[in-house]
Amino acid sequence: MIKNTWEKNENASANKKEITVLKEHFPACFKEDGSFDIERFKEYLSEDINVVNEGYELKFLGKNYARLLVTLETETVIVPNEEHNQKEENKDSENIYITGDNLDGLKHLLKSYAGKVKCIYIDPPYNTGSDGFVYNDNFNFTIEELTEKLSIGEDQARRILDLTKRGSASHSAWLMFIYPRLQLARDLLSDDGVIFISIDDNEQANLKLICDEILGEQNFAGNIVWKARVKPVNIGDAKYRPQNEIEYVLVYERNNSVAEKFLPLLTGRERSYPHELNGRKYRLATILKSNRGANYRSTMMFEAHGYTPPNGQRWQAGYEEINRLFKEGYIEFRDGTPFRRYYKEEENAEHKPFYCYMETEWSSTSESGKTELNEIIGNNHGFDTVKPVTLLKTLIRSCTTDNDIILDFFSGSGTTAQSVIELNNESNQNRKYILIQLPEKIGSKNALQEQGFSTIDEIGRVRISNVLNKMANENTINISDKGFKHFTLKEPTNERINKLAEFNPDENKLFADKTLLDEFGVSTVITTWLNNDGYGLTTEAENIMFAGYETYYKDKHLYLVHPELSNEAIEELVVKYETDGKFNPENIVLFGYSFTWTELESLKTNLKRLQDTEKNLRINFDVRY
Repeated sequence: MIKNTWEKNENASANKKEITVLKEHFPACFKEDGSFDIERFKEYLSEDINVVNEGYELKFLGKNYARLLVTLETETVIVPNEEHNQKEENKDSENIYITGDNLDGLKHLLKSYAGKVKCIYIDPPYNTGSDGFVYNDNFNFTIEELTEKLSIGEDQARRILDLTKRGSASHSAWLMFIYPRLQLARDLLSDDGVIFISIDDNEQANLKLICDEILGEQNFAGNIVWKARVKPVNIGDAKYRPQNEIEYVLVYERNNSVAEKFLPLLTGRERSYPHELNGRKYRLATILKSNRGANYRSTMMFEAHGYTPPNGQRWQAGYEEINRLFKEGYIEFRDGTPFRRYYKEEENAEHKPFYCYMETEWSSTSESGKTELNEIIGNNHGFDTVKPVTLLKTLIRSCTTDNDIILDFFSGSGTTAQSVIELNNESNQNRKYILIQLPEKIGSKNALQEQGFSTIDEIGRVRISNVLNKMANENTINISDKGFKHFTLKEPTNERINKLAEFNPDENKLFADKTLLDEFGVSTVITTWLNNDGYGLTTEAENIMFAGYETYYKDKHLYLVHPELSNEAIEELVVKYETDGKFNPENIVLFGYSFTWTELESLKTNLKRLQDTEKNLRINFDVRY
């Protein structure tokens, strides 16, 4: 658990992930002393690839530090909101709302959702100077630790630490903030996944360069421009300066080589099909065209099935195509003039290209987004700018379908969740959302404080509930998943940290610490472990009793967390392994603080019997601290 994480983080380095990949795929390039043979590595790459010795990249103060943050394990645990999650509308929901730092949230999600997210939309701080962005973190590195982990000098380490602690809003601070989050987000995307990132002029150029590096320049799909504002600013000198009414959405694919592209033609308004033949609805459109000027084609004035176009007109297609249409019944005459039949089931709705300059009908404006939020939670909510639901529905609709996962780790007021809910309701589908939001305090003068709100994440969760309630009250709800599960990420208290640090299993062979489980909470331990072992946040373990001892079972894992594991319980556990053909957990995971050395040894000894049975099971014991 936390103590194991500390041990891993002590050995973390900025390039640990890359070295792990190289060791896995190019073991021959590492010498006996651990050094890397670059010349041998080049030999592997000598065919079908151009090795470039010169190039360009975005450099900024703290870049190595940002890469280091990616490799650090989160030291938080996942605390389920048990009262909320057990409500009828939430208990079976696959939607997720996480309260906490998104850096920690992304690291937790990677344990279970790596490669499973179809669409990511984020609206990070724009670093405008007035949006409240300042960089701060709680990683208490010393100058000596940074010089060792990052292989840098003391002066640079001192400057980086100063940047992390003094609340900077410089370009370097913003890049150091966004870099690790994008690195982690990339690995959550499915192979055909797409990420949309809202931004304005303040950091757009830097964001493009950093995304090219992290997501791959070849995976850049476009830079969408949309009209965010329609109302001019007439305060002070602003009315005498050019005013920026647009914002951007940078779009990247996870893998641009995937055959099925993420942005098909955008479905527009439905056509009308007023005619019917043999139960099939169809519309009519002219099959003739002007034959004057630039449109003149002498070869397309032929006779077909007894009809020749009059002077000044011609067929729209060639001889073979027109005759095929006649033969297959696609030509219909009205008042002596031929028309082509277009059947509804053969024709999609009207399509328009997805232009990088997005028309307002597809995006709406920030003003309308603010109005939407007013209608749901009331005025004076404190959000100066709110992304409109129309914009997010357009983006999400373009690349997702039934059962896809949509992630927003700067979720703010919860616009993404509302957009997914409305899309599902309109299409009778079941997209799932995951939202992460830091519990930022709302302003003391915010009117929502009088309604009991204290943090932004509370506003987001209430918005989701209000949207669903409004649909239900209006009898317009058409979705099966009408709720969400809520979790909070928490760091251990200083008192608990001291207890964990002082606990030494080698010195506590005879006595277990029964207090630590109570301090963490059983549900927190099990929820965190289920996610860590790949089962996600919406699954639950089955409770199984052995001689009065409660365990938690899920597929290949059996979790033992309670103290006082008796010999009778161990015997019943072994018997279940031997007699229940469907009970075959390969991993027994133990909350190490709850067990004495004697209990652990007794469990291991008895379970060795399973090696001599028909199952021939070799159980992996995973004692976690």
